[in-house]
Amino acid sequence: MSVRPITIIGHRALEQRTRKVREITEDIRELVADMFETNDAVDGAGLAAPQVGSRWRLFVYSCPDASDTLRRGVVINPRLERFGGLELDEETIEGCLSVPGEGYPTARHRGARVHGIDLEGAPVVVEDEGGVLARALQHEVDHLEGSLYIDRLSPARRREALDAVSARGWRSRGLLTWDPRLTSAEDV
Repeated sequence: MSVRPITIIGHRALEQRTRKVREITEDIRELVADMFETNDAVDGAGLAAPQVGSRWRLFVYSCPDASDTLRRGVVINPRLERFGGLELDEETIEGCLSVPGEGYPTARHRGARVHGIDLEGAPVVVEDEGGVLARALQHEVDHLEGSLYIDRLSPARRREALDAVSARGWRSRGLLTWDPRLTSAEDV
């Protein structure tokens, strides 16, 4: 297992839809183990395969649900169901390891459920309503569709986020990844 570099907004992997996992190979198992280690290294709520440069349709999560119980796992080939109304709480800041050091209030459905398989190929259903996990499930599936949370912001907030990204100078420096072993998200 190893910590992998995390892709930054502007990296091609973040803009493309992912490919369905047809067979759980040793490479897939290694990818998932590395994703858990990478997510743990940055104390993330979740990490999708495109965030480590892979185009496979899978993500890992490690965050509390609505009852404040830590939930941890992997979902391969997830299908997302959203339920409950869209909520925008100005006090709840959503961030992303691929837009390191930034965060904005983001409208998300109150509840989410994903159906997929685990590393053994067994069916898995992960569900939450009102917790960090519900937000994380929606956020990670967005990554698998080639979308970032800033795509869901209001036009004014989206402009603010894009201006912040420009001010950080990642594109001008040709920076497409960051290494969480060497740098904190705030310092990228």
